[in-house]
Amino acid sequence: MQERGPAPALNDGGGRRIGIRSLLVAVGVAAAVVAADQLTKAWAVHRLAEGPVHVAWKLDFELTYNSGGAFSLAQGWGPVLAVVAVAAVLLLMRVAGRARSMWLTVALGLVMGGALGNLSDRLFRSSTHGSVVDFVALHFWPTFNVADACIVVGAVASGLLLVRRDRPG
Repeated sequence: MQERGPAPALNDGGGRRIGIRSLLVAVGVAAAVVAADQLTKAWAVHRLAEGPVHVAWKLDFELTYNSGGAFSLAQGWGPVLAVVAVAAVLLLMRVAGRARSMWLTVALGLVMGGALGNLSDRLFRSSTHGSVVDFVALHFWPTFNVADACIVVGAVASGLLLVRRDRPG
């Protein structure tokens, strides 16, 4: 009769290192997004208070404040949107810590950073009274900011990466 000992660990601790590394990458990307977002918003608040700046074709920098969510939906629901943003960031951190693809980790970091950038406006930018600073005006799309762009790019990239992963071959 053969004696069996404890089964060896499937990831022998390596999974934990991957998880920590993925989480650190996602948090690093998020921190870079928050920094870029807050710097550009500070510039917009100071420079665009004098009026809009035409950049090219239909691109203008024009200062607006959005008390709602994406596409100005849920106007005046700033506190609810702040709670949703906190929950989303916590969920994204958990998912990023389990991500096996570095590209997915970066995409999740973009979404996290965008959510935190807009949350920062709602909580700490006293001049906005719970609103988010938007300033990139294309005139055929709602006015947005760096955080919004990162949320969209990160969400689309995450979706594409997850769909691609599920395809056979």
